Amino acid sequence: MTKFFETYQSEIIYTVIVLFVLFIVRKIIVLSVKRIGKRSGTTEARANLIGRYATVTLVLLALLIEAFILGFETRDITLIFSSVFAVIGIALFAIWSILSNVTSGVIMFFSFPYKVGDKIKIHDKDYPVEAIIEDIRAFQLILREDNGDLVTYPNNLILQKAVTLVKKDALN
Repeated sequence: MTKFFETYQSEIIYTVIVLFVLFIVRKIIVLSVKRIGKRSGTTEARANLIGRYATVTLVLLALLIEAFILGFETRDITLIFSSVFAVIGIALFAIWSILSNVTSGVIMFFSFPYKVGDKIKIHDKDYPVEAIIEDIRAFQLILREDNGDLVTYPNNLILQKAVTLVKKDALN
């Protein structure tokens, strides 16, 4: 066992440094996202979701850096990533709607001008909606109409339609 540590001492040290740095970067990102979420009045669950997205991205980055630390050649990494991304690309094409809703949810976290409790009107030609925002989730908005009906509206569509603020914080 000591021979293993002697042989791979530098790789182990670099790995520990990378993990430590990425852990610190993750903490900073998660705290920043929570601070932005609190300042903009979004729910803690949405801030946690964005934090999870950042964590997954950092884990993938750590795997890439670790491959270089362990001595993988660039052509090997390129081959692996191109194969993985080809499979992921085909899978994401099959579920592009879900991906666009998740991406829209991230965009809405940082720049959506309406909050939970606001009454909004969505100017949709096929199905116009005037309702109070009950929740903003990763895939959709949860809206409550005046007659009590619950409407779920996909995040990607809410960014494509004109939206009017009818009443600020209609719940209070």
